[in-house]
Amino acid sequence: MLKVENLHVEVAGKIILKGLDLTISAGEVHAIMGPNGSGKSTLSNVLAGKPGYTIIKGSISFDGAAIDELSPEQRARMGIFLAFQYPVEIPGVSNMEFLKAASDSIYKHRALEPESSMDFIKRARQLSALVDLDQGFLKRGVNEGFSGGEKKRNEILQLLMLQPRLAILDETDSGLDIDALKTVSEGINSYKNSDNAVLLITHYQRLLNHIQPDFVHVLADGKIVRSGDHNLATELEAKGYAWLTDTAA
Repeated sequence: MLKVENLHVEVAGKIILKGLDLTISAGEVHAIMGPNGSGKSTLSNVLAGKPGYTIIKGSISFDGAAIDELSPEQRARMGIFLAFQYPVEIPGVSNMEFLKAASDSIYKHRALEPESSMDFIKRARQLSALVDLDQGFLKRGVNEGFSGGEKKRNEILQLLMLQPRLAILDETDSGLDIDALKTVSEGINSYKNSDNAVLLITHYQRLLNHIQPDFVHVLADGKIVRSGDHNLATELEAKGYAWLTDTAA
């Protein structure tokens, strides 16, 4: 589904990613861990097409098509979704309006008739309950006045409503208490199936107690220095990253 080859990325005159390789297939959950400043959020932003990130070498393909030059909205219509580490507020645009516009755009891209407003509202209410958001949040501005946990749960609501092919979750667990972490994890687990894939970016093994990854990768100094199964996350929790980064150096 996703193939990243020898990716080098520059941000504000500084090279952040330095030869990153990553392949994700449908049905897989990949977790990327690593110390602060290693390039984790840069990777998520580059995959989603955020402006200001320059690919100076390497390539990104999605479902066999090169996406290096595509805009964020083109990638989103193709099925790439990014849950932000710091979700932004959009005053004046209700959650429901935002989600319906995004959904209609995806349906149009696929040459399908959009979901009826009645069916869409019904589904939004059902999924709001799943992520423990009161239905009143659907009428409020996107993330406007939401707590940190509510913003993260709202990101998962968007994920469930839009059903992308690839979900990139950038530290979705940060700032969550135990109950909110469980709710968010249940939402992510309900999204997973054999036709989609998840890329989890996290600092902590605690999220992976709820969502078991097929692969765990350690990103350090702009490249992946170690990959393994879910047991690697447990080892990182016990040992930290220094033993890996020292070996890589």
